[in-house]
Amino acid sequence: MKTNRFQDKVVLVTGGNSGIGRAAALAFAREGAKVVIAARREDRGNSVVQEIKDKQGQAEFIRTDVTKGKDIENLFKIITDQYDRLDCAFNNAGVSSATMRRTVNMTMEDWDGMMDTNLKGVWLCMKQEIPLMLKQGGGAIVNNSSIAGISTEIGLSVYAASKHGVLGLTKAAALDYAHRKVRINAVCPGFIHTPMLEEPWKLNPQIKDLTLALIPMKRFGKPDEIAGAVLWMCSDEASFMTGREMVVGGGQTIHS
Repeated sequence: MKTNRFQDKVVLVTGGNSGIGRAAALAFAREGAKVVIAARREDRGNSVVQEIKDKQGQAEFIRTDVTKGKDIENLFKIITDQYDRLDCAFNNAGVSSATMRRTVNMTMEDWDGMMDTNLKGVWLCMKQEIPLMLKQGGGAIVNNSSIAGISTEIGLSVYAASKHGVLGLTKAAALDYAHRKVRINAVCPGFIHTPMLEEPWKLNPQIKDLTLALIPMKRFGKPDEIAGAVLWMCSDEASFMTGREMVVGGGQTIHS
Protein backbone atom coordinates (compact mmCIF):
# COMPACT_ATOMS: atom_id res chain seq x y z
CA MET A 1 0.00 0.00 0.00
CA LYS A 2 1.34 3.42 -0.98
CA THR A 3 1.01 6.00 1.79
CA ASN A 4 3.39 8.79 0.65
CA ARG A 5 4.99 8.86 4.11
CA PHE A 6 8.22 10.09 2.52
CA GLN A 7 6.82 12.47 -0.10
CA ASP A 8 9.64 14.74 -1.35
CA LYS A 9 12.01 13.62 1.40
CA VAL A 10 15.63 12.94 0.48
CA VAL A 11 16.69 9.41 1.39
CA LEU A 12 20.10 7.75 1.08
CA VAL A 13 20.44 3.96 0.75
CA THR A 14 23.96 2.55 0.72
CA GLY A 15 24.33 -0.84 -0.90
CA GLY A 16 21.06 -0.04 -2.65
CA ASN A 17 21.82 -1.98 -5.81
CA SER A 18 20.98 -5.47 -4.54
CA GLY A 19 19.12 -7.50 -1.93
CA ILE A 20 17.81 -5.63 1.11
CA GLY A 21 19.16 -2.28 -0.11
CA ARG A 22 17.40 -2.59 -3.45
CA ALA A 23 14.13 -3.50 -1.72
CA ALA A 24 14.46 -0.47 0.58
CA ALA A 25 15.26 1.89 -2.29
CA LEU A 26 12.20 0.72 -4.21
CA ALA A 27 10.00 1.01 -1.12
CA PHE A 28 11.15 4.54 -0.28
CA ALA A 29 10.57 5.59 -3.89
CA ARG A 30 7.05 4.12 -3.90
CA GLU A 31 6.27 6.36 -0.93
CA GLY A 32 7.40 9.52 -2.66
CA ALA A 33 11.04 9.86 -1.61
CA LYS A 34 13.88 11.19 -3.71
CA VAL A 35 16.22 8.22 -3.38
CA VAL A 36 20.00 8.39 -3.62
CA ILE A 37 21.51 4.93 -4.16
CA ALA A 38 25.18 4.59 -3.24
CA ALA A 39 27.02 1.39 -4.10
CA ARG A 40 30.05 0.02 -5.93
CA ARG A 41 28.49 -1.82 -8.86
CA GLU A 42 27.41 0.83 -11.31
CA ASP A 43 25.46 -1.41 -13.70
CA ARG A 44 23.26 -2.80 -10.92
CA GLY A 45 22.82 0.63 -9.35
CA ASN A 46 21.68 2.17 -12.60
CA SER A 47 19.34 -0.77 -13.14
CA VAL A 48 17.58 -0.07 -9.82
CA VAL A 49 17.35 3.63 -10.67
CA GLN A 50 15.72 2.77 -14.00
CA GLU A 51 13.32 0.40 -12.24
CA ILE A 52 12.27 3.24 -9.94
CA LYS A 53 11.91 5.73 -12.79
CA ASP A 54 9.83 3.26 -14.81
CA LYS A 55 7.34 3.44 -11.93
CA GLN A 56 7.38 7.26 -11.93
CA GLY A 57 9.66 7.44 -8.91
CA GLN A 58 12.70 9.64 -8.32
CA ALA A 59 16.18 8.19 -7.88
CA GLU A 60 19.82 8.60 -8.80
CA PHE A 61 22.91 6.44 -8.46
CA ILE A 62 26.26 7.65 -7.13
CA ARG A 63 29.10 5.16 -7.32
CA THR A 64 30.49 4.83 -3.80
CA ASP A 65 32.80 2.49 -1.92
CA VAL A 66 31.91 3.09 1.75
CA THR A 67 35.38 1.99 2.85
CA LYS A 68 36.95 4.97 1.07
CA GLY A 69 36.80 8.37 2.72
CA LYS A 70 37.13 10.21 -0.61
CA ASP A 71 34.14 8.34 -2.04
CA ILE A 72 32.07 9.25 1.03
CA GLU A 73 33.08 12.90 0.78
CA ASN A 74 32.13 12.96 -2.91
CA LEU A 75 28.78 11.30 -2.18
CA PHE A 76 27.80 13.88 0.40
CA LYS A 77 29.10 16.78 -1.64
CA ILE A 78 26.70 15.76 -4.41
CA ILE A 79 23.82 15.31 -1.92
CA THR A 80 24.53 18.72 -0.38
CA ASP A 81 24.92 20.50 -3.73
CA GLN A 82 21.75 18.97 -5.22
CA TYR A 83 19.42 18.82 -2.23
CA ASP A 84 21.09 20.63 0.70
CA ARG A 85 19.33 18.20 3.02
CA LEU A 86 19.05 14.56 4.00
CA ASP A 87 15.91 13.36 5.76
CA CYS A 88 16.63 9.64 6.13
CA ALA A 89 19.56 7.29 5.64
CA PHE A 90 19.73 3.52 5.53
CA ASN A 91 23.36 2.50 6.04
CA ASN A 92 23.00 -0.92 4.52
CA ALA A 93 26.22 -1.64 2.59
CA GLY A 94 27.89 -4.75 3.96
CA VAL A 95 29.83 -7.91 3.20
CA SER A 96 29.97 -11.41 4.66
CA SER A 97 32.17 -14.47 4.26
CA ALA A 98 31.03 -17.36 2.09
CA THR A 99 33.53 -19.75 3.67
CA MET A 100 32.32 -19.50 7.30
CA ARG A 101 35.76 -20.35 8.71
CA ARG A 102 36.30 -20.64 12.45
CA THR A 103 38.00 -17.89 14.41
CA VAL A 104 41.66 -18.88 14.12
CA ASN A 105 41.28 -19.66 10.42
CA MET A 106 40.15 -16.15 9.54
CA THR A 107 42.81 -13.95 7.94
CA MET A 108 43.83 -10.34 8.41
CA GLU A 109 42.29 -9.70 4.99
CA ASP A 110 38.99 -11.17 6.20
CA TRP A 111 39.09 -8.95 9.29
CA ASP A 112 39.97 -5.74 7.45
CA GLY A 113 37.48 -6.34 4.65
CA MET A 114 34.51 -6.93 6.96
CA MET A 115 35.38 -4.28 9.54
CA ASP A 116 36.10 -1.64 6.90
CA THR A 117 32.78 -2.19 5.13
CA ASN A 118 30.39 -3.29 7.86
CA LEU A 119 31.55 -1.03 10.69
CA LYS A 120 33.88 1.71 9.51
CA GLY A 121 31.67 2.33 6.48
CA VAL A 122 28.66 2.96 8.75
CA TRP A 123 30.71 5.33 10.91
CA LEU A 124 32.05 7.25 7.90
CA CYS A 125 28.53 7.70 6.56
CA MET A 126 27.12 8.84 9.89
CA LYS A 127 29.92 11.40 10.21
CA GLN A 128 28.45 13.07 7.12
CA GLU A 129 24.76 12.30 7.64
CA ILE A 130 24.43 13.63 11.17
CA PRO A 131 25.73 17.19 10.48
CA LEU A 132 23.36 17.50 7.51
CA MET A 133 20.44 16.40 9.68
CA LEU A 134 21.42 18.69 12.55
CA LYS A 135 21.52 21.62 10.13
CA GLN A 136 17.92 21.03 9.05
CA GLY A 137 16.60 20.27 12.53
CA GLY A 138 16.45 16.47 12.56
CA GLY A 139 16.35 13.23 10.65
CA ALA A 140 16.35 9.45 10.93
CA ILE A 141 19.13 6.93 10.40
CA VAL A 142 18.84 3.15 10.31
CA ASN A 143 22.00 1.04 10.34
CA ASN A 144 21.93 -2.52 9.06
CA SER A 145 23.32 -4.79 11.76
CA SER A 146 22.29 -8.46 11.75
CA ILE A 147 20.87 -11.18 13.89
CA ALA A 148 24.58 -11.99 14.23
CA GLY A 149 24.90 -8.66 16.01
CA ILE A 150 22.88 -10.11 18.88
CA SER A 151 23.83 -13.79 18.83
CA THR A 152 25.99 -15.81 16.48
CA GLU A 153 26.70 -19.21 14.93
CA ILE A 154 29.81 -21.25 14.20
CA GLY A 155 32.02 -19.69 11.53
CA LEU A 156 30.78 -16.11 11.93
CA SER A 157 33.34 -14.68 14.36
CA VAL A 158 34.56 -11.66 12.39
CA TYR A 159 31.18 -10.99 10.79
CA ALA A 160 29.52 -11.15 14.22
CA ALA A 161 32.16 -8.84 15.67
CA SER A 162 31.51 -6.26 12.96
CA LYS A 163 27.74 -6.45 13.40
CA HIS A 164 27.93 -6.29 17.21
CA GLY A 165 30.04 -3.18 16.60
CA VAL A 166 27.29 -1.66 14.47
CA LEU A 167 24.86 -2.03 17.38
CA GLY A 168 27.29 -0.42 19.82
CA LEU A 169 27.95 2.43 17.42
CA THR A 170 24.22 2.89 16.82
CA LYS A 171 23.42 3.16 20.52
CA ALA A 172 26.31 5.50 21.31
CA ALA A 173 25.52 7.82 18.40
CA ALA A 174 21.80 7.79 19.24
CA LEU A 175 22.61 8.93 22.76
CA ASP A 176 24.90 11.67 21.44
CA TYR A 177 22.15 13.25 19.32
CA ALA A 178 18.82 12.23 20.89
CA HIS A 179 18.32 15.78 22.18
CA ARG A 180 18.88 17.21 18.69
CA LYS A 181 16.05 15.30 16.95
CA VAL A 182 18.32 12.91 15.07
CA ARG A 183 17.05 9.36 15.65
CA ILE A 184 19.46 6.47 15.06
CA ASN A 185 18.30 2.85 15.17
CA ALA A 186 19.36 -0.50 13.75
CA VAL A 187 17.65 -3.33 11.95
CA CYS A 188 18.85 -6.90 12.62
CA PRO A 189 17.83 -9.18 9.76
CA GLY A 190 17.91 -12.92 10.15
CA PHE A 191 18.47 -15.21 7.18
CA ILE A 192 17.06 -13.18 4.28
CA HIS A 193 16.98 -14.71 0.80
CA THR A 194 19.46 -12.49 -1.03
CA PRO A 195 22.47 -13.14 -3.28
CA MET A 196 24.70 -12.75 -0.19
CA LEU A 197 22.87 -15.55 1.62
CA GLU A 198 23.28 -17.85 -1.38
CA GLU A 199 27.08 -17.56 -1.53
CA PRO A 200 27.82 -20.28 1.10
CA TRP A 201 25.27 -22.58 -0.56
CA LYS A 202 27.41 -22.63 -3.71
CA LEU A 203 30.33 -24.04 -1.72
CA ASN A 204 28.24 -26.45 0.35
CA PRO A 205 24.59 -27.04 -0.59
CA GLN A 206 23.93 -28.59 2.84
CA ILE A 207 24.33 -25.17 4.46
CA LYS A 208 20.94 -24.14 3.06
CA ASP A 209 19.13 -26.87 5.02
CA LEU A 210 21.24 -26.26 8.13
CA THR A 211 20.42 -22.56 8.21
CA LEU A 212 16.75 -23.17 7.46
CA ALA A 213 16.61 -25.49 10.48
CA LEU A 214 17.64 -22.58 12.72
CA ILE A 215 14.53 -20.55 11.84
CA PRO A 216 11.38 -21.33 13.88
CA MET A 217 9.15 -20.07 11.05
CA LYS A 218 10.87 -22.57 8.72
CA ARG A 219 11.39 -20.17 5.84
CA PHE A 220 13.87 -17.54 4.76
CA GLY A 221 12.92 -13.90 5.04
CA LYS A 222 12.25 -11.66 2.06
CA PRO A 223 14.10 -8.38 1.38
CA ASP A 224 10.76 -6.55 1.33
CA GLU A 225 10.14 -7.65 4.93
CA ILE A 226 13.31 -5.88 6.05
CA ALA A 227 12.52 -2.85 3.91
CA GLY A 228 9.16 -2.53 5.67
CA ALA A 229 10.88 -2.42 9.06
CA VAL A 230 13.40 0.16 7.85
CA LEU A 231 10.69 2.45 6.48
CA TRP A 232 8.75 2.25 9.72
CA MET A 233 11.81 3.18 11.78
CA CYS A 234 12.47 6.14 9.49
CA SER A 235 8.85 7.31 9.60
CA ASP A 236 7.07 9.64 12.00
CA GLU A 237 5.32 6.56 13.39
CA ALA A 238 8.60 5.71 15.16
CA SER A 239 9.21 9.26 16.37
CA PHE A 240 9.89 8.20 20.00
CA MET A 241 12.28 5.37 19.12
CA THR A 242 16.05 5.82 19.11
CA GLY A 243 19.09 3.76 20.03
CA ARG A 244 17.26 0.46 19.61
CA GLU A 245 17.54 -2.60 17.40
CA MET A 246 14.66 -4.29 15.62
CA VAL A 247 15.11 -8.01 15.03
CA VAL A 248 13.37 -9.41 11.94
CA GLY A 249 14.39 -13.04 11.91
CA GLY A 250 11.45 -15.43 11.88
CA GLY A 251 11.76 -16.11 15.59
CA GLN A 252 15.42 -17.07 15.45
CA THR A 253 16.44 -15.36 18.71
CA ILE A 254 13.56 -16.71 20.82
CA HIS A 255 15.65 -19.56 22.25
CA SER A 256 18.66 -17.34 23.01
